[in-house]
Amino acid sequence: MRQFILKTHSRCNLACTYCYLYAGPDRTWRDRPRRPAPAVTARTAERIAEHVAAHRLPEVAVVLHGGEPLLAGAAALAADVDLIRRTVPAEVHASVQTNATLLTREAVTTLRDARIRVGVSLDGGRSAHNAARVDHAGRPGWPAAARGLRLLAAHAPEAYAGVLCVVDLRADPVEVYESLLAFAPPAIDLLLPHGNWTAPPPGLPAPPADPAPYGRWLTTVFDRWWQAGRRRTRVRLFEECVALLLGVPAATERLGLQPFTAVVVETDGSVEQVDSLKSAYEGAAATGMDVFRHSFDDVLAHPGVAARQAGRAALGAACLACPLVTVCGGGHYAHRYLAGEGFRNPSVYCADLAYLIRHIGARLAAAAGAGPGGHAPRETVP
Repeated sequence: MRQFILKTHSRCNLACTYCYLYAGPDRTWRDRPRRPAPAVTARTAERIAEHVAAHRLPEVAVVLHGGEPLLAGAAALAADVDLIRRTVPAEVHASVQTNATLLTREAVTTLRDARIRVGVSLDGGRSAHNAARVDHAGRPGWPAAARGLRLLAAHAPEAYAGVLCVVDLRADPVEVYESLLAFAPPAIDLLLPHGNWTAPPPGLPAPPADPAPYGRWLTTVFDRWWQAGRRRTRVRLFEECVALLLGVPAATERLGLQPFTAVVVETDGSVEQVDSLKSAYEGAAATGMDVFRHSFDDVLAHPGVAARQAGRAALGAACLACPLVTVCGGGHYAHRYLAGEGFRNPSVYCADLAYLIRHIGARLAAAAGAGPGGHAPRETVP
């Protein structure tokens, strides 16, 4: 394990209408404390230190998550990170993922001084893009989020990790991308909405006239990013795809065959797989383990975790026979679920991923001057 996602608050001040965590099939959050007790944080730090020492890891990532982690207060988050850094015998890269509505000048300064990088979740850079991001009274979260993001960019650019945006087919892709650029993000993460074969995401299954609507949306953004006169931001999905097409291993949950090395510690000390699995069914992320009774090596031996680490061996026959498998890697694990069959299926976004990968491969081949029969990666060939 190299990334430890710590739930610092199990509730959220927003009630986004599409939220897979609070509006999805898993309700286990209801039974958990809002904040971890000091003993949970201390024992988690000790378990991370134990894991680091056992595997001689020079560095690890700690991600403060929720819910909305800033409900705990920036000072409390800084204290948690300080405890972890004093306990763990390795470099600890700390970050927080927030909706930005609680980012004040003081909070931004506290996080920056604690060397905690800040990632912000938005659906786009305009109010209309964020219509589903409302508070519990139905009021829009956009004004506070935009204000917080501007504070971050202006007063703590060194702590600004970037923006995470979930693809919405109803929004114009170039408009979304360029609206996010207005916030000067050092990086943008474009994520596919969580869904699976049993509960498909919006727009899928796609009509025959457009079998890859998400792939087409993403390639439109890719072309705008790729053809720009200068790189204004990193787009992680595109960079990961380019790296994999060039034969460079990319450590990502969405693409490639590298083992997935993240684990979640809930506010009660329970150790779980990543939250995205909760979009499949209740209990999908559970391991039955906790930081008081189990080490992270124990977690590695859990069948569900082992499947995430198995790479090619975890894929079904259709994926193994596909020429894109080394790049696609089967897609996001949670997107492969089918009730009664589990996760040994292609991604529900299979056609979209193939469209995107082939499109980027063609752009790479053109940039390298490789025509048909040239030296473009074989994954670029339909």
